[in-house]
Amino acid sequence: HSRVCPAEQTMRTVTLACLLALAAVASASVPLSAHSLSRQATAARIVPLASAQPSTLRLKGGSAAGPKKVAILTAGGLAPCLSSAIGYLVEQYTLVDPSIEIIAYVDGYKGLLLGRSVKFTPEVRKLASVLTTHGGSAIGNSRVKLTNIPDCVKRGLVKEGQDPQKVAADQLIRDGVSVLHTIGGDDTNTAAADLAKYLKNNNYDLTVVGLPKTIDNDVYPIKLSLGANTAAEQGAKFFKNVVNEASSSPRMLIIHEVMGRHCGWLTAATARQYKDGLTATVTLPGIGFDSKKLDVHAIYVPELAINIEEEAKRLKKIMDEVGNVNIFISEGAGVEDIIKEMEAAGKEVPRDAFGHPKLDAVNPGKWFAEQFSSKVAAEKTMVQKSGYFARSSAPNLQDLALIKECACKAVECAMKGEGGVVGHDENTDTLELRACEFERIAGGKPFDVQEAWFKAMLKEIGQPFGAVQAVAH
Repeated sequence: HSRVCPAEQTMRTVTLACLLALAAVASASVPLSAHSLSRQATAARIVPLASAQPSTLRLKGGSAAGPKKVAILTAGGLAPCLSSAIGYLVEQYTLVDPSIEIIAYVDGYKGLLLGRSVKFTPEVRKLASVLTTHGGSAIGNSRVKLTNIPDCVKRGLVKEGQDPQKVAADQLIRDGVSVLHTIGGDDTNTAAADLAKYLKNNNYDLTVVGLPKTIDNDVYPIKLSLGANTAAEQGAKFFKNVVNEASSSPRMLIIHEVMGRHCGWLTAATARQYKDGLTATVTLPGIGFDSKKLDVHAIYVPELAINIEEEAKRLKKIMDEVGNVNIFISEGAGVEDIIKEMEAAGKEVPRDAFGHPKLDAVNPGKWFAEQFSSKVAAEKTMVQKSGYFARSSAPNLQDLALIKECACKAVECAMKGEGGVVGHDENTDTLELRACEFERIAGGKPFDVQEAWFKAMLKEIGQPFGAVQAVAH
């Protein structure tokens, strides 16, 4: 057998990852079906990295020395990419230059403020690929807004009179960090950009290279955020079991609430994956066990107005004919109306550190259940939320390829001193993979409800295409 040098093997692996990731991004508008993804490998074979060679890879355009020390943190809600992104970043740095120190701040910005970090030793770095098989964040998450001083003081993250940005900056300086990798959504990455700007104004250069984590897929100008496709696949898997509850009671109404505060992409993609899987499901119509019972009967996203009365009439006919009704809703659908009702009743709407309404308290699924239950004459109503199940999953192969591609690019950018959030830039003709400038990063990107596959899906289930509406962010 001919021997392949480590550098050549690395390039082969990265090339394969790039090809898979490009396929993932190209198919972002039409999510892969759960059936097609079921053919993925069931387990990953973990192969430790070979001992570091005296010579190291040098990236074209990078400095001769590169960064001496880099730090990684994850923040915000979970997504099926956090642990994997950490693993691939560590693995790539080890291949590029094993002399570069790597630390991770425990529990995101909370750990940074409190000075809590862990070091990736040479022994740990050899097995970094273990992380690519796990969901969650191996180093922990938290929701902290550095510019929300009262919240930071209240939570004991800084003392009265301290500026959280200065506390975080001082910690980075003490730790000797010159590159910070933030894995999170728009809040996480813009907070990091503000921190880098603060440090630069105080004569300390910090390169921040972020990775776009959000299952909502709502970050400008990123075509496809890390973990989103896996979340859709897992949401479909979740409902494949839940839908069987329709047989537990006559005239059952099931509300499947999917995550997506301001964007309906995940709800639509989850419904698409579920319906694609349903085409391969064999039923027995001869005894009344028809695929219509298992199907999706309504899909409600924030970007489309909902006529409750008209929809109730349509769904009542389905209930009378089929015996049950299944509705997919985004957790952000109808939220503005619900909040208005709560405030009019004198109820306080709890909010997080970033000012977002806490959707568990708003409870859109319950609200929709109350709107439709009596109108469709349901004997029993069930609200099931797939969000935590879906977001805590390990990534599928499609996402793994995209995560690896972005992690490799993030290391390249770090070596060159280029800051930004790495992803496929929608504002380029070729969806170029690059570090998108922080000033262009923003959340609240709406789902394009004009996508042909989405309109076709609504037509198939008999749901009228409602008026397109703007969603406040």
